[in-house]
This record gives sequence, structure tokens and C-alpha cells, in this order.
Amino acid sequence: MIKKRLMSLTICFLLLSGSVIGCGSSGNADKAESSAPSKVEAVKEKESEVSTTEAAEKTAEETTVEESTEEETTAKSEDVSIEEQVIYDDNGILVKATGIEDSTFGTDLTLYIENNSDKDITIQSRDTNINGFMVETLMSTDVAAGKKSNSSLTFESNSLKKCGIDQIAHIETKLYIIEADTWAEIDTSDVITIDTSVAEGFEQPVDDSGDILVDENGIKIINKGLSKDSSFLGPEILLYIENDYDSDIVVQVRDVSVNGFMVDAMMSEEVLLGKKSFSAVTFLGSDLEKNGIKDIEEVELYFTIINNNNYETIFDSDIFTLKF
Repeated sequence: MIKKRLMSLTICFLLLSGSVIGCGSSGNADKAESSAPSKVEAVKEKESEVSTTEAAEKTAEETTVEESTEEETTAKSEDVSIEEQVIYDDNGILVKATGIEDSTFGTDLTLYIENNSDKDITIQSRDTNINGFMVETLMSTDVAAGKKSNSSLTFESNSLKKCGIDQIAHIETKLYIIEADTWAEIDTSDVITIDTSVAEGFEQPVDDSGDILVDENGIKIINKGLSKDSSFLGPEILLYIENDYDSDIVVQVRDVSVNGFMVDAMMSEEVLLGKKSFSAVTFLGSDLEKNGIKDIEEVELYFTIINNNNYETIFDSDIFTLKF
């Protein structure tokens, strides 16, 4: 399976922030998946002409707003619950979903795990989506043979935020279970579906505004503009993707140039059939600097759409020239 994570950078960046760019695919490439690449939101500099008094007043107002926002978020989280339920019971392994709560890095689906098999195991998540949007997750739990564990599947806060998810109503995921020592696969569960206490009648708002780049074979890609500070790696072109094709897909970019210079760009977004995603084409700041690019004025690229079941190319898009 084609993956988009930067495994070698994961741990350091995760300690710097609890967020990840985009609400993209949430499959785990291997045992290191528990540390998905994280993002740090840039803090805006205050305008130099703001006086000391005005700055102090602004800081006080922002503090009040932040406290109010935190209270609202907590209240919403407290209003959401699930019924305790068995979500996996096979191969001598039992997993129960026991609750939902806020955590440092996002919102946790709390889990109770029993390993009654004779093997030490690691459990990870795959293909997680919330309210119909692909989201990034954190989970990699080791459980020794004959032991139990209280663990969690974390839905990353920045991923939820970019999807506009204020309340979690519908959860879909898979559990990927491997031998802890050899990483040999034991099982990949069927799709696990959990509806929370707010699921009935819930409709997730969708912001699909922007310039339509691709609208073909049930696949839609929309350009939502250039962001200079949404990623610690460098500037990004923000994208909205819908997949109503007849299979799961991966969206990648090819032949990317910025201001006429060929550059390396990062994007490999998995989107399940019938799901949506907010993703991005990310440019490395170091690569732009090497080419003397201070401001992105023009980007040329095209998209390759791949069938994630057989890895065959579905189609290549037209070549787009994007002006900023």
C-alpha cells in the first residue's frame, strides 16, 4: 500500500505538536505508525505599529477567547459518548471500545484489550474515517501473551479541525494485528463501525469551496489555495478530495514545478470509496530556498489517480498551471 508518512521524522515532530496536516489517510505502514508525522502551526507575528497598551489588551482578549473555546470544546466532548462494545474477538484476542474522551493529541476512543493468545502482539489502526472524512490517527499498542491493556485510538486534533469536525458522530476503522517480534500479520479486521450518542440525524458540514481541478470518474479534487504556515515543512497547496469512484484510491502529484523550477513535492493521499479528505501538496522550504524561490507565484503539476486495490493507474489528470 502506498503510504505518505515520513517515518524517520515522526517522533521529534510529534513531541513538538499534537497535530498533523490534513485529514488524510490513516493506514499504518508498519510498527512505527504510532508516530505519524505531526505539524506545528505558525504563530502570527504581532503588527509592529500596535502599541504596548493595545498589545496587552489584545493578549487579554485572545486569552479569554482561548479559554472560552477550550470550555466549548470540552463541553462538546463531554456531550458525546458511546456504549461499551466488543469490536474484535478472534485469534484469542478481545478488543472492546469503552468510551470517548479528550486527550493531549486529540480525541481518544478508549480501548480494553485482552491477549489470550500465545504470542506477543501489536495492534494498530487502518483506514480510519470520522463523519465520512479520512483522518489521521495514533495507535500502536503492544500486549504480551496472556496480558491485558487499557489503550486508545487517537483521532488527531488538527486533522479533525481541518475537516471541520466539531462533534464525532460516526467512526469507521480497522484493526491491524501483528506479531510484536516478527511483525508478521495475524489479522486485519473487517470495517468496525461505531455510532456515538449524537449520531442520530447528524449531518457533517462540508466545505467544498474553491477551484475545481478534477471532476472525473466520480473523483473530485478542489484547489483551496496556498498556505504558507500550515506545515512546518514548507508552503502547501490545500486540496479537498471526494472519492465516488468504484474503489479506494490514492492521489499523487507528478512533474511539479514552482516559478519554472522543478521541485520535489509531497503528496500521497489515500481516500476510501465514498469518503472525503482534506489534503495538501507540500513543498520543502529547503528545496525552495535552494532554487532561490521566496514567493510562490506559479505552480505547474498534474495528478495521478491510482486504484488502491490493484495499484493500477485509473487516470492522469490534465496539467494545471496555478497562479498565486
